[in-house]
Amino acid sequence: MCSDSVRETAVEVHGLGKRYEIYSAPQDRLKQMILPRVSRMVGRQPKEYFREFWALRNVDLTVSRGETVAIIGQNGSGKSTFLQLVCGTLFPTQGEVKRSGRVAALLELGAGFNPDFTGEENVYLSGMLYGLTEKQLKERYKSIIEFAEIGDFVSQPVKTYSSGMYVRLAFAIAAHVDADVLVVDEALSVGDVRFTQKCMRFLREFQKNGTLLFVSHDVGAVTSLCSRAVWLDHGSVRMDGSAKEVVEAYLAEQHVLDRKAQGVAVSAVKTARARAKMKALDVVDPRVDQLKAANTIKVFEFDPAVQESAFGAGGASIVDVALIDEDGRQAQLMQGGDLITLQLKVAAHTQMTGLIFGFYVKDRLGQRLFGDNSHLSYEDVIEGTEGDVFLASFRFRMPILPVGAYSIDAAVASGTQDDHTQQHWLHDALQFRTVDSTMRHGLIGIPMLSISVEKERSLA
Repeated sequence: MCSDSVRETAVEVHGLGKRYEIYSAPQDRLKQMILPRVSRMVGRQPKEYFREFWALRNVDLTVSRGETVAIIGQNGSGKSTFLQLVCGTLFPTQGEVKRSGRVAALLELGAGFNPDFTGEENVYLSGMLYGLTEKQLKERYKSIIEFAEIGDFVSQPVKTYSSGMYVRLAFAIAAHVDADVLVVDEALSVGDVRFTQKCMRFLREFQKNGTLLFVSHDVGAVTSLCSRAVWLDHGSVRMDGSAKEVVEAYLAEQHVLDRKAQGVAVSAVKTARARAKMKALDVVDPRVDQLKAANTIKVFEFDPAVQESAFGAGGASIVDVALIDEDGRQAQLMQGGDLITLQLKVAAHTQMTGLIFGFYVKDRLGQRLFGDNSHLSYEDVIEGTEGDVFLASFRFRMPILPVGAYSIDAAVASGTQDDHTQQHWLHDALQFRTVDSTMRHGLIGIPMLSISVEKERSLA
């Protein structure tokens, strides 16, 4: 990422808008071409035979060099249109787009490919469209094909490719054009896990010097990759801020819309569900004495006034969240590897059936590290009525955590695991910070039952 106090601008848009003309019938398109001209010739006000649809309107956005920005929103919100305008594959109806440097794009599947050309021919076609010379492409061709991993299919027309092979080849080309700005539109949602991980490694390396515009419905990928997010809603910017804050606000609204679409009331049906047999098997890392001195965690108190990022139907509310130590006291300091109990105190405000209590532990980027809920642990559906107070407890060993800030989302819902209404979801209900750690890589560390090294045979 760029560390200069004043960053250079990579992409800048002002008053950007894209309008489409929607015709009810094919003949209306012909009428629009001819009749308005005739009307103007005879001095009459011309009639329009179409209706306007603005996919994007009055968008102002500046992306600095080195930034990684996610564009999120529902289908039809204007995300892909925005990216196509940035890349220059669409022309704006109003406003302007300024770009600095070479822009490489992974837009809709197969965009830029000629379906009748072979993979090899499309490498040269796409590469030249990006501005590479034939000499440069010949030098990079072998590396592109190795990255794509499509084997002998490189000699076949791309119209015979699967969706995953399309993405492999397109991503491989984009990765070799020395782009200053890379635009990715849902490309990583297609393909196998191994290639997706390969692409993610490339993107993380690209982030060190390049600018990334990223569209995905995978909020985990958004909070992991992006420092900033822009929420588009019906073609306009709804929210622009840190990826964590924007994603949380977006998810809260999507939940409300989902429940409205299905009806506010959720009918909970009692089903015969076997109680989960959770044997109290404890795991203690044999290196615990060494680790305890190097994974101190400071816990901050629950603030009941923090409700800015809460959402839900309001049938119940979370009134307290605490981490409890083995002595039954509220923890203020603990160590990675300690046995701990997360306790949620919930007040019911109305009659409800099928109460489910749950939590997520997140890192500072909003990535969900782990979590659980009470659904599988109870044979009977939990019922509540106005005035009832519940204590939901989750007992586990705190993982070994890297140095940094963490938070806990707490939630109470009613219904079933697959069909439920969030009554109260509280983002960042409890916060804690790891001040020292032996962790060097990964998101969390887990206690090891044992570690052993044996020499199988000697080469001497």
